[in-house]
Amino acid sequence: MEKITEIAFQIILYAGNGKSSAMEAIQAAKEGDFEESDRLIEEAGKELNEAHSFQTKLLQEEANGEGSAVNVMLVHSQDHLMTSMTVRDLAIEIIEIYRNK
Repeated sequence: MEKITEIAFQIILYAGNGKSSAMEAIQAAKEGDFEESDRLIEEAGKELNEAHSFQTKLLQEEANGEGSAVNVMLVHSQDHLMTSMTVRDLAIEIIEIYRNK
């Protein structure tokens, strides 16, 4: 159970970083700094990929019959990851709106 909780914290950490970068990217675009906005969106993607790799590791272990009991922290981490991915996707669209003004 300790291993699952540790992985959940890693997912939360990277997902939170990705979400923050995506929100900062929107602000940069709002200010007309599209170079910074693009850099931040790329950074968000890298952070979310890290979070996703931890999730994938859990899925692979479960597929191999090595799954552990699901705990609330793991569910919470999945919530963070999916929300952060959605924020990044919406940020990309919002940035394009600012870019085409």
